Amino acid sequence: MESEFLRQAKETVLAHLSNEQFGVSELAEQVNMSRSNLLRKIKSETSLSASQFIRNIRLEEGAALLREGELNVSETANRVGFGSTSYFIKCYREHFGHSPGSAGSHPVQEQHVVRRKSCLVPSIIAALVLAGGIASWFLLSAEEPVAGEKSIAVLPFKNDSPDSSNVYLINGLMENTLSNLQKIKDLRVVSRTSVERFRNARLTVAEIAKELPVNYLVEGSGQKVGNKIQLNIQLIETVSDRSIWSKQYNREVEDIFALQQEVASRIVTEIQAIITPEEQARLLSIPTNNIEAYDLFLKGREATRAYNSEGLDEGIDYFNQALALDNEFGEAYGSLAICYYYADFFKADKAHTEEIKNFSDKAFLYASNSPVSMIAKGLYYMHLANYDEAEKYFLKAHEYAPGSAEIVNRLSDFYTSYRPNTEKYLEFALKGLKLSVSNSDSTTQSYLYLHLSNALIQNGFVDESLEYINKSLALKPDNPFAYLRAYILFIKNKDMVQVQNMLINEFEKDTARLDILQEIGKIYYIDRQYDQAYEVYQRFNKIRANLGLDIYHYEHLKIGDTYIRNGKLEEGKAFIQDFKDYAFQDQSRYGSLNLVAYYAYENQLDSARHYMEKFSEVTNFPYWVLLYIEDDPVMSNVVDEPWFKKNIEKMQSSFWDNHERVKARLEAENLL
Repeated sequence: MESEFLRQAKETVLAHLSNEQFGVSELAEQVNMSRSNLLRKIKSETSLSASQFIRNIRLEEGAALLREGELNVSETANRVGFGSTSYFIKCYREHFGHSPGSAGSHPVQEQHVVRRKSCLVPSIIAALVLAGGIASWFLLSAEEPVAGEKSIAVLPFKNDSPDSSNVYLINGLMENTLSNLQKIKDLRVVSRTSVERFRNARLTVAEIAKELPVNYLVEGSGQKVGNKIQLNIQLIETVSDRSIWSKQYNREVEDIFALQQEVASRIVTEIQAIITPEEQARLLSIPTNNIEAYDLFLKGREATRAYNSEGLDEGIDYFNQALALDNEFGEAYGSLAICYYYADFFKADKAHTEEIKNFSDKAFLYASNSPVSMIAKGLYYMHLANYDEAEKYFLKAHEYAPGSAEIVNRLSDFYTSYRPNTEKYLEFALKGLKLSVSNSDSTTQSYLYLHLSNALIQNGFVDESLEYINKSLALKPDNPFAYLRAYILFIKNKDMVQVQNMLINEFEKDTARLDILQEIGKIYYIDRQYDQAYEVYQRFNKIRANLGLDIYHYEHLKIGDTYIRNGKLEEGKAFIQDFKDYAFQDQSRYGSLNLVAYYAYENQLDSARHYMEKFSEVTNFPYWVLLYIEDDPVMSNVVDEPWFKKNIEKMQSSFWDNHERVKARLEAENLL
């Protein structure tokens, strides 16, 4: 049953239906309430924001007009207060699950505008793809290999020698077989991480194939006897569980490169993969002519596998020994640069900038077509926070080794953490999952699913994002980033209390988690619970200061406003000034949006409008940008401005147009 308040509010909106400028402030004035009281009243009775409430009424009336059949879609959009026909079509499809052009063929539906947990409209855009039923087309199943796909896993080679000191050499043969195959774009090569757990497993090929959804497996074993390498290798077709090629090699150690090339070439031939001339040339390249230097290089690579401090020190020693024997060994220089990068990674004062620069330069000089050299150069620019240059080298590394899960996952992280780009983030998260897929319980797999869930939600794939965060938590319930699920559920049901409770529950598991603590403060702030927000931000700032951390400057406008609202004027002003400094220095695609927030808060409307119009031209921004922008208290001075509403609609339309384009492209590339 509608309350008297809702009935009156609805009638007021209907009386101004064709006026697209009639918004929350106008409704509040008409029903003789303050704007804040109106927001709270509508939210308590419908779980919708006031703007959502108004928009739903417009959509329901638009549907009724379309069913009458006297107006076309454009005329209907104008009649119910939508200045943009394309935006009306987008909202209509998300609200009803079908296009407005087919309204006549759908029965009258129950009114949604006054029901709790109703279909949310685009300021949160939770309806999204629910009616489209797109889960069926989503990611290729990880439970069985795709018929005809040239997918392969190289299982860990077994050391046949009783001498365990030769393990590094057998691992080197396996890794080089893997890396050679990763250079061929026509192959999907499962990552080493996915196969490592089979090293000592006593499983049949059929059992392994159930865990690794590929069409081919490579098994190998070998040993070093004196100056000879003996290698037994076979290629198995998983569907038929038969060996389609096998061979025993007995070669001099000096022939190790020819051996590795021959193995890779034979596998490619048997699978009938397409190999380009450029790929063939990279396959035949030799890293060094000095076998002793190469032996030391393999020992260094084995030592640095985990990138811990001991392994890095040991690896640096081996790589330097290799370079003493061959001072033009490009991949050894590249590996040294990578070691020094990680040695400095967690240090505030960088100690190895010159080493990283010099060794990455020499790697590029002597092995310019090696993915290792490209990664080394990219990490040097990461070390300098020059992300534009880093991106170039990481992409070139991916071009040279398109099947490398390490490079793909590095790019996935890069496009969410350093150069935010939602489309590329999703692309590489999908590629990473295809290269690292496994059906077993796995911490690594949990993080891959989490990464993909985050990439999906940023691009507007809500149901799919929820599917993969659930998969992530099924594998690792204590995943420290499980709170992502709270926001995905919020998009679906608009339950702010649920979000708060879920975040608090996650924080109580580890009260040192500053990332979750600031999220709790932000949620209280957005919900205008300023007293609670202040208590949380006080605790957050105390912990941050005690730890000596200089992070989260982008939250300082909210923190500053919270302090001011709680009587801490000078402290609040200091936070706001810091946010201003941060916003003007921000060179990312979000820089202009931060300036919108600052100028809106300061009530400098012309400047806020300028940067709002600038940001409305940005593409590939994450879904989160749209989630709170109309309800954020820092925007309260501008939310009712016609230019603000117009640009919000433009951003909504741009986001969903981009969503459809991304979906089509990734489908065409067999990623979706």
